Amino acid sequence: MRYDVYGIGNALVDKEFEITDSFLKDFTIEKGIMTLVDHEQQESLLNELTNRYGIKTRTGGGSAANTLYAVSQFGGNAFYSCRVANDETGDFFMDQLGHHNIETNKNSQRVDGVSGRCLVMVTPDAERTMLTYLGVSDNISISEMDFEAASNCEYMYLEGYLVTSDTARSAIIEMKEFAREKGIKTAMTFSDPSMLEYFKDNVNEVLGDGVDLLFCNRQEAQLWSGEEDLDKAIEALKTIAKQFAVTTGAEGSVLWDGKQLIKVAPRRVPVVDTNGAGDMYSGAFLYGITNGMSFEDAGSLASVASATVVTQYGPRLEPKAHQKLLELS
Repeated sequence: MRYDVYGIGNALVDKEFEITDSFLKDFTIEKGIMTLVDHEQQESLLNELTNRYGIKTRTGGGSAANTLYAVSQFGGNAFYSCRVANDETGDFFMDQLGHHNIETNKNSQRVDGVSGRCLVMVTPDAERTMLTYLGVSDNISISEMDFEAASNCEYMYLEGYLVTSDTARSAIIEMKEFAREKGIKTAMTFSDPSMLEYFKDNVNEVLGDGVDLLFCNRQEAQLWSGEEDLDKAIEALKTIAKQFAVTTGAEGSVLWDGKQLIKVAPRRVPVVDTNGAGDMYSGAFLYGITNGMSFEDAGSLASVASATVVTQYGPRLEPKAHQKLLELS
C-alpha cells in the first residue's frame, strides 16, 4: 500500500464548551494555548465546565489525527501511528477516525489505561483554549511506529505536541532519520504557541538540521525565530525548512515553495470556533501537494478548508463537505 502521508501524533478525544473569558480568569488558565494537566485536574475542570455550561460537542481530536482525517476525506491515503487505551474513550476515538483511506497501528492492538482527552474551551471571540490530559499517549514510543507503512509514504508528518514526551520525542527523531535514509520527505507542525514558549529546546531537537515542509502560524513563527517582524521570522524559517506555510489568520497565509513567497488570500467567514483550523489547513495542503496540485493551489484549498471548519464547532468537517470544497477550489 502506498500512502500519501504517514503521520504520528497523540490520540485524543475533544470535549468542547462555550465559555466566558471570566471562567479562564477564575481558574487561572492561559488563554489561546494548550496546557498539559494531570487526570485529577482535568476531571475537576470537566465537572466545573459541564455544570456551568454543558458540553457543546464531543469529537475525535488530536492534531495529527485531525490532519490525516482531512487528507483521507479529501481522497488521499494515510496511515496513523498513535497510542490508544482499551477504554470507551479509545473506542470513540477509533470510531471517529473513520474508515476512509486511513489505516492505523491501533485497529487491533490496544493497551490498558486511560485514553487521552482534551477540554476545548471556546470564548465569545471564537478563540480556543485547551487543557489536555495525554493518558497513554504520553508514553507513545518507537514500539507504536510501523516502519513498513512509513517506508511507503510520500510525506512523514510529525505533530509538534509530541515534543513534550521523552519517549515520543525520541521516537519521532528516530523516524525522521529513517525517513531521510529512505528518501521520504518530512513535514512537521509546530502545533501550538505553547510548544515554542515552554518546549522550544525540544522542538529544536526534533527539527535537527531541518524538515522538508513546516506548518505554523504567525505567532509560532515569531516565537521560534525571536523576531516580531513577520518578514524577518519568515527569513529565519528558511534556515530550517525547505518549504513552509505560515497561516496569518484573517490575512490568509504565506507560502515558501523553496524559490518564491506566495501569498494566499483569506476567506472571509463568520468565525465560531478556531479549534482545528491549523490541522485542517495542513491536511488540505498535504492532500493537495500529494495529489497533483501546485503549491499555490494546495494553499488555496487549505485556505478555504480551514475557513470552513472555523464556522462550526469541532475540528473536523462532515465527510461529504470535503468533496464540495474540492469543487470550489
